[in-house]
Amino acid sequence: MTVAHINRIATAVPHHDVHHAFIDFATGMIAEGTMRKLFRRMARLSGIEHRYSFLQPVSTEDGVWKDVEEVYVPGYFPITARRMQFFERFAPRLAQSALDKLALTEEERRRVTHVIVTSCTGLYAPGLDFEVVSHLGLNPSVERTMIGFMGCYAAINALKSAHHIVRSVPDAKVLVLNLELCSLHFQETSELEQVLSFLVFADGCAASLVSAEEHGLAMDSFLAVDIPETRHLITWRIGELGFDMHLSGQVPGEIGRALKEMGSQVTGGRDLSSVDLWAVHPGGKSILDSVEKGLELPSDALAASRRVLADYGNMSSATVMFVLDKLMRESQSGQNGCAMSFGPGLTAETMLFHTA
Repeated sequence: MTVAHINRIATAVPHHDVHHAFIDFATGMIAEGTMRKLFRRMARLSGIEHRYSFLQPVSTEDGVWKDVEEVYVPGYFPITARRMQFFERFAPRLAQSALDKLALTEEERRRVTHVIVTSCTGLYAPGLDFEVVSHLGLNPSVERTMIGFMGCYAAINALKSAHHIVRSVPDAKVLVLNLELCSLHFQETSELEQVLSFLVFADGCAASLVSAEEHGLAMDSFLAVDIPETRHLITWRIGELGFDMHLSGQVPGEIGRALKEMGSQVTGGRDLSSVDLWAVHPGGKSILDSVEKGLELPSDALAASRRVLADYGNMSSATVMFVLDKLMRESQSGQNGCAMSFGPGLTAETMLFHTA
């Protein structure tokens, strides 16, 4: 049976590190006193050191942070249409950066048969799928698929689609692009839980090549798990002032509880100790802590995920690909792995793989 492999991955982020500027800016939206002190404390404990955005932060003469594009002006946060204009302007630039780093040869470009794009933070048509084809000079008849609005686990679904394509058409070469501009959807609010949810998100892009060629990460199997009675905990809806996210503080606990009940079901019945590589989507420090506790993993099992969280934050669908890229570069042949992402549903999407 043909086995699909992730042959290589390339990642890219915008130039501007906004993490500390964001903390200062967001602090100003929260009333002075206990809530503001709590936000500062949670920011220090977030496990995040850097987050990148297409927005360039600058400090005004009075010490107040703003962005060069003046997207986020207190009292005048942009409507959805303006945010989508920024997505159409900046998303292709980030996509091109990741695609260039993927460094496809002319022969590889000629042989690409399918393009799959995931994004839940912006849309326009003709969209990013056309940008990929045009930038790389691919065959105009390449098959294109857009996977939208699935949130953080969309990359696993894209890999699952690529897996099925390669198993059906062994000569296929599938180019997968996961791109998110999460910083487009910051909301003006004084609600602590909502501001804390914005604290983890950032912009990023991953490009990967999937084929039957036996090098890279071999994709073995996939499993989707819905956690009962949790659909209200993560929601993502289009509003008049951008996309409105609700991310409940109950999410980490529910994930940990569900994983504890599932045990080795997550790994297809394999003993958890047989998994050498864990590529868990770093939705936040509390998410990683809950996975580690729920599955009773060693303290260093999620080191790659924690490093990506520290260096980049949560880039929605692109993030797990950053973790897989790190593991691919650091792993040895013959190791077994499990990738896992979480999103609306509340759903966990998992992929078992091994290094070829």
